[in-house]
Amino acid sequence: MKITIKKLPKSIIEIEGEIDVDIFETYFNTALKKIGENVKLDGFRKGKIPENVLLSNVPEITILEEMAQMALNDHYPKIIAGEMGNEKIDAISRPEISITKLARKNPLGFKIQTAVLPEITLPDYKNIAKIIISKITDAEKNTDVTEEDLENTILDIRKSRAPKVKMADATPPNLSEQADIPLSGEENGLPPDKEENKEAEPEPARTTEDVQSGGLPIFDDAFVQALGPFTDIADFKTKLRENIKIEKENLAKEKTRLQIIEKIIEDSTLEVPEILIEIELNKILQRMESDITQMGLKFDDYLKHLNKTIDDLKKDFRTDGEKKAKLALILNEIAKVEKILADEEQVAKEVAHILEHYKDADPERARMHAENVLTNEKIFQFLENL
Repeated sequence: MKITIKKLPKSIIEIEGEIDVDIFETYFNTALKKIGENVKLDGFRKGKIPENVLLSNVPEITILEEMAQMALNDHYPKIIAGEMGNEKIDAISRPEISITKLARKNPLGFKIQTAVLPEITLPDYKNIAKIIISKITDAEKNTDVTEEDLENTILDIRKSRAPKVKMADATPPNLSEQADIPLSGEENGLPPDKEENKEAEPEPARTTEDVQSGGLPIFDDAFVQALGPFTDIADFKTKLRENIKIEKENLAKEKTRLQIIEKIIEDSTLEVPEILIEIELNKILQRMESDITQMGLKFDDYLKHLNKTIDDLKKDFRTDGEKKAKLALILNEIAKVEKILADEEQVAKEVAHILEHYKDADPERARMHAENVLTNEKIFQFLENL
């Protein structure tokens, strides 16, 4: 079998070739038998119609089309695997197949188009990471927790435990510019509509003595003990200070990583396949729909409120989707170049954790997710410790 492969824009390739006539003809009897299993003729049991009767009742084109499907089902995986004298093809989409020649006693001619992993030209990502890390100031590295940090966090916690205010006729939240945070609004996700629609609704378990003027609960031992396993205010502050420090360290780390990867993306050269952008857009919309549903709203009603369709949202988030697709491709390429793999033991633990908390999760998808997350973490650790 001879094939030619042509590169098209947006990481699409076109495979053109012919399956030799002697190979194509071997599919005739198998195709006829399969068709016969579903043909109904008076006087014959289904699947028991003689071959000569089938040939006189089934159009030849029907048999040829079944032969073509069988032949390509067998040979396309071999083409992709590089077993036909061609290089291995990293296909990432369903093939679009068109038949160019279809006749008895002739080769089967075909054209196949499919999206492939793009060619990626990476910048000097090691040097990029070194430069960005070297520019981090002492102030940016400082993750010490001040008294102001502590008091502000305590105030936020008290506000979150304050008597709730009922919102009448609340409207759905507006669309956020951030793809990962699709909703905006108050703590419950719904901004107040009109001031006169508010009415106080104190928590029944808290008396007026438990609330200071201004509506905030009193910060005392009883308050912190109700929050969790804390003995008293001092114990709570010690543990809170530790948590704030960890959060500061994580934020500082994420800020640096974001700078590194954004520069690597900016300096990389690649054409992102449309199918990968579509996959990322669908993820964004699925998260958005999940957030809306958890708030007790219907996603269709949310779209009506925005006066938008799904296609409109995809246009709004296209830049985010393309950026996420680029990020995944670039991290995958760095992992290949540097031979970075997730630790199998850690992957197994993460998969077990996922399946324990999400009973309906697919084990294979959970494993793919765990491998991806842990591999990416190792990539960033590699860049941070050059």
